[in-house]
Amino acid sequence: MKKNTRNNILIALSYSVILIVGMYLGIKFIKDQGYGVQKPARLAENSDKLDEILHIINGNYVDDINTDSLQNLPIDSVLHQLDPHSVYLPPSNAEDMQNDLEGNFEGVGIEYYMLNDTMMVTGVIKDGPAYQAGIKLGDKILSIDTTIVSGRNLPKDKLSGRFRGKAGSGVNVLLMHNGSQLPNRVMVTRGKVNVSSIDAAYMINPETGYVRISKFGANTDSDFVTAASNLKSKGMKKLILDLRDNGGGYFSAATGLADQFLPENKLIVYTQGKHEPRTDYFSTGTGTFQQGKLAVLINENTASASEIVAGAIQDLGRGIIIGRRSFGKGLVQEQFSFNDGSALNLTIARYYTPSGRSIQKSYKKGYDAYKHELDERMNDGELTGDLTSFKDSIEKNDGVNISQIKKPKTSGGILPDIFVKLDTTGYNKFYGSLVSKKVLSDYVFNILTNKYSSTYVEQNINVFNLNDLDFKDFIGFLQRRNVQIDRFQLYNSKAVILNDLKALLCRYYLGDVGYYKAANQNDNAIKQALNNL
Repeated sequence: MKKNTRNNILIALSYSVILIVGMYLGIKFIKDQGYGVQKPARLAENSDKLDEILHIINGNYVDDINTDSLQNLPIDSVLHQLDPHSVYLPPSNAEDMQNDLEGNFEGVGIEYYMLNDTMMVTGVIKDGPAYQAGIKLGDKILSIDTTIVSGRNLPKDKLSGRFRGKAGSGVNVLLMHNGSQLPNRVMVTRGKVNVSSIDAAYMINPETGYVRISKFGANTDSDFVTAASNLKSKGMKKLILDLRDNGGGYFSAATGLADQFLPENKLIVYTQGKHEPRTDYFSTGTGTFQQGKLAVLINENTASASEIVAGAIQDLGRGIIIGRRSFGKGLVQEQFSFNDGSALNLTIARYYTPSGRSIQKSYKKGYDAYKHELDERMNDGELTGDLTSFKDSIEKNDGVNISQIKKPKTSGGILPDIFVKLDTTGYNKFYGSLVSKKVLSDYVFNILTNKYSSTYVEQNINVFNLNDLDFKDFIGFLQRRNVQIDRFQLYNSKAVILNDLKALLCRYYLGDVGYYKAANQNDNAIKQALNNL
């Protein structure tokens, strides 16, 4: 089982230096669409799929389009002529996307990591099939059914695919429990595994809660209600809502989440397209956090559904927006499914914030230029605060007055009220290579889990830090792995590496909430939010 949030912070930050990852993230948000207003029944069988797609475009696309000029183009080229977010999904991609956004799938409910050619269990979904069968954190899986998986370097898809299957079917697992000398055989009955889109929810101080949402799935708003109610019972009066690196998801989930913060009958967003008359979405006044102070964290990878929430909060003066200009996706897709399991995600409307803003950034220069737009933000200094023409709304308006509706003009995306630059200190090429080769994770699982117990980490998460001795051991680990060390860059990255190692160690023992508890301690956006709430 895999969640998209694993190590996202490390990967997203490393692109600030090597840029390649920035390009990857841009492509990710262009391709990963799930923003359907509704999902119709499967379309009738059509021997010529391109003709069927052109027919759908004629009847549903957001703008006027001359489909005659697209007749002889491949499907991908046809869609690239429209906009960067209309996309054709092969059957496996369509199924994966639906499972991800629906927040459930059929399988056993574990996360794993290939450590020294051995499948190591790094996470077990509570009350899931693997949990009920007795599989535990740190167990090493030797074989799945008749397939030996230890020491074979099998491709990832062949490994994860062996756990997924029809609910009620069994999978035979041979494993070594952590600390045991003898293997143990366990029969796991596959079932439905539910995964929350709330990555972390905890009290960051006695009156301030923190909630991080990675995507807008089918149950995001109800998951938030549960998390917020729990935090309110612990004294939450203020909230930091972290939507950084949230690429979007279901439109209805975005309006449902925004509804949690707003009084009755406030316009959250409206949509409109050539074949879609204007539709307004209003708050119901039944939200669970309508009164407390609110800060929303965004960055350049905050896109689509998450921009709907941020735009509504900003326009209606409900809270303060902190971070960097968001991605800038203001288009709504509907999914049209084919009988072979493939699907067409077609842009049918634009969405507009309460003040009438369309935050969609321009794609007039073509698909490739759009794909690399985040790189341009890095190159021109916008992300690092070196662009002299960029000012956040505090600098523009001599302070934030969230009681007034704001209409900041941007070249796409939501402009933050308080700008927090991308801190590139320590993020050099050598550090990027350690992240991409998973050396940090290897060190955590090989060494740190033997030095720091789960009890120690849980009891001291807010006060302990890795020290010079740990860093010396890490250098020795690199040498034993025959890693070519650039000592200048290594020591330049020392603070970042130690922070990352602690966060990964906390995640191993305490899950995602442990990861963010550790990572947030040195997060500049978190510090700004706490100062301004």
